[in-house]
Amino acid sequence: MRIDLLPLTIAIPTLCREQVLLDTLAMLLTQAPAAREILVLDQSPCHELATETQLAAWHAEGCIRWIKLAQPSQPGALNVALREAQNEFILFLDDDIRIEPGFLAAHLNGFRSDEIWAVAGQVLQPGENPDREYQHHRGTGAFVDCAFRFRSAHPAIIENGMSGNLCVRRNRATLLGGFDENFLPPVAYRFDNDFCKRLCRQGGRIAFEPSARIYHLRTPRGGTRSNSNHLTSSSPEHGVGDYYFAMRNSTGAEQRSYVLRRLFREVRTRFHLKHPWWIPVKLLGEIRAIRLAAQLNKQGPRLMDGAFFNAPDDSHLTPGRSN
Repeated sequence: MRIDLLPLTIAIPTLCREQVLLDTLAMLLTQAPAAREILVLDQSPCHELATETQLAAWHAEGCIRWIKLAQPSQPGALNVALREAQNEFILFLDDDIRIEPGFLAAHLNGFRSDEIWAVAGQVLQPGENPDREYQHHRGTGAFVDCAFRFRSAHPAIIENGMSGNLCVRRNRATLLGGFDENFLPPVAYRFDNDFCKRLCRQGGRIAFEPSARIYHLRTPRGGTRSNSNHLTSSSPEHGVGDYYFAMRNSTGAEQRSYVLRRLFREVRTRFHLKHPWWIPVKLLGEIRAIRLAAQLNKQGPRLMDGAFFNAPDDSHLTPGRSN
């Protein structure tokens, strides 16, 4: 094994991505210093021949570990990565990104002390530039940093992270139970935010490191999130994750306020003001999402085996419900 390799596993969940996935992997394979291991958590039913051939070749050469999964789930795939990873640190990345030289080293450099359990990197969406004007202010309450700007140009200690560019200490993440698989596919909204909140409640800190930058391409084809229009859908999939997050991470008036704000915000958009006939449809979807979130919350989180978690009102570690 090369001694200049970083003690790092890269984990990339993917679904129905072709050339953009290969391009992402090619950039990671040419990073210097490089990671010791790259896991491709492939949830695709099939690939184009060129993609299949290249992934198989890289797997045979030991450049990647190509793990095929039958059931698409973003948190589920990341939990597989936590089980399979063979290094101290694990970096979760999207499959449609561009990176710069030194990207991997920038993530590990963010672990400046033992109290840093995770490093969240900068995320630039198409058309965005680093935001040098944004100033982060530490707050209080269950929803601190839910709206943090990941295009910020300034380092900070935060309570949030985007799973498309998030590096964690594997042992800490595993003891936390990994990611809660009650955040259901295809949207799984807020599952990474929930993970970060549990991490902070257990005493860890998350460093935002803007030099660990990705350019997210938001490739329209494929991906692990739903492509349906949430504005005209009665499906609960678009809201259940947000409501479940609120129920898992807040209590009392704070929780009720968050749920009610979302409920009314989702049917008071510009689109719905111009197309009011869609309001009952969207409202039905939100009500269904609240009911499903309440059912999931009653069941308890679906965490990795041997996990522990703190509910918002817990004062001690409580065994979690495993898969």
